[in-house]
Amino acid sequence: MRKPLVAGNWKMNLDRRAGVELAGAVRSHLDGLQGVDSVIYPPFVYIEEVARACAGTALVVGGQNICDQEVGAFTGEVSGAMLRDVGATVVLVGHSERRHVYGETDELCALKVRRGLASGLDVCLCIGETLEQREAGQTEQVCSTQLHGSLNGLSTEDMAKVTIAYEPVWAIGTGETASPEQAGAAHAYVRGVLSGIFNQAVADATRILYGGSVKPSNAADLLSVPDIDGALVGGAALTAENFLPILDAAAEVCVR
Repeated sequence: MRKPLVAGNWKMNLDRRAGVELAGAVRSHLDGLQGVDSVIYPPFVYIEEVARACAGTALVVGGQNICDQEVGAFTGEVSGAMLRDVGATVVLVGHSERRHVYGETDELCALKVRRGLASGLDVCLCIGETLEQREAGQTEQVCSTQLHGSLNGLSTEDMAKVTIAYEPVWAIGTGETASPEQAGAAHAYVRGVLSGIFNQAVADATRILYGGSVKPSNAADLLSVPDIDGALVGGAALTAENFLPILDAAAEVCVR
């Protein structure tokens, strides 16, 4: 059985004090849970202090983005080595906001995935369709294209360090959430694509998270779907009041 993973993407929110306090609350809560992993993704400038607060615990700290280059004249970018140097051990690649606000392509995402792995980081690759694409019946096509393009050049061994997050763009920060049936169908399809790109063993071992307005009120229903292995949480990850119950929901699913 794949161990559930609940990740909190803070995006460009919180300040240093609030971030450290939130990390402490998640860390303490996670100590009392069995069968669930958790990652938090603070803004770059707070990673080191948050990672220090989480040192020696089960709570993992990651970066929200990574440069596709190792080093050089790339103003405003952050390398994999820099992320590791301040305590991150995983990185998000291809979040919908990077794809749709900043125009990142599958080709660039593939470079970033490979750069992250080469830097010794685990990678969480985000994929998902817009509302227009869903209404046009293109959900599967979009997911397949993004997976093939963004995982290009990876080996089966590489995939041991990769998590996939399916995040329908129309459900991110909108309050709209894919139904368990919609999310389950997309996750099952993604797992099938992974089997075709690599093999069934890789598909069976890869954790696929759901992201899109996950909150305490819907977490249990979503996380109970067989092919959903956890959640990539946005707005609800910004307070312990909302994030901790999602961790509890994942732990409860694990013991059923």
